[in-house]
Amino acid sequence: MVNFFIRIFNLIFYQPLLNILILFYQYLTGYDFGLAIILLTIFIKILFYPLTAKSIKSQKTLEGFQGKIQEIQEKYKDDKEKQARLMMELYQKEGINPFSGFLPLLVQLPILFALYQVFRKGLMAEEMVNLYSFVPRPSQINPYFLGILNLAQSSLILAVVAGILQYFQTKMTTPKTPKVKTQSLQFSEIIQKQTLYFFSFFTVLILWKLPAAVSLYWITTTLFSIIQQYLILRRLKYD
Repeated sequence: MVNFFIRIFNLIFYQPLLNILILFYQYLTGYDFGLAIILLTIFIKILFYPLTAKSIKSQKTLEGFQGKIQEIQEKYKDDKEKQARLMMELYQKEGINPFSGFLPLLVQLPILFALYQVFRKGLMAEEMVNLYSFVPRPSQINPYFLGILNLAQSSLILAVVAGILQYFQTKMTTPKTPKVKTQSLQFSEIIQKQTLYFFSFFTVLILWKLPAAVSLYWITTTLFSIIQQYLILRRLKYD
C-alpha cells in the first residue's frame, strides 16, 4: 500500500516537476540550474495565483471583522460554547471562511515536498530515467547558479535571506489590531509578534543544512508572494 502511494506521488507530482525543471534548464536558462529553479517557482506561483488571490481577499475580509470577533471573545470568555456559536453565526452572516487562509498551503504541501525531492536528488544521473520520452536527457547537470553558487550544497547566506523575506511576508499577512485593546486582544498581539519572529528563525533553521536549491526556491516563492500580496491588497484598497 505504501509503495502504491509513493508511485502515485511520483507520477502526479515528482515526475512532472522534474521534467519541467529539466526543460527549463536545457532550453530557457543556458544550462543554469539556479535560473531553472527560479522559472519553475514562478511557473508554480502563476499556476496557483487564483487560489492565492482568493485566500488573500478572504483574509482581508476577515481582518475587517477582527473588532467584532474580539468583542465576542471578550464578552463570552467564560462561555466557550456560546462564543463559538456566535462566531460561526458571524462568519455565516458575512460569508467568511475562517479556514480559507490554510487552503492554499494544504494544496501546495505535496508540491513543496515533491520540489524538495527534485532539488535533493534530481541532479543524480539515475533520476534521469524519470524523464518523459520527449524530454532530452542531459549528459550531466551543472549545479551552479550564475556560475558562483553550488546549489547542491547548503548555504547559510541564502538561508538568512530566506528568513528575512519570510519575516516581511508574515508581517504583511498579520492582521492589524484595533487601537482600543482588550486583555484578550493584547494577548493575541503578543502571540502574533512571537509568531512573526518564530517563523523567520524557523525558516533559517530549516534551510541552513538543506541544499541551497531549496533556499533559492524559498527565496523566489517568498519574494513573489510579497509582490503578489502587495498588488492584490492595493487593488482591494481601491475597489
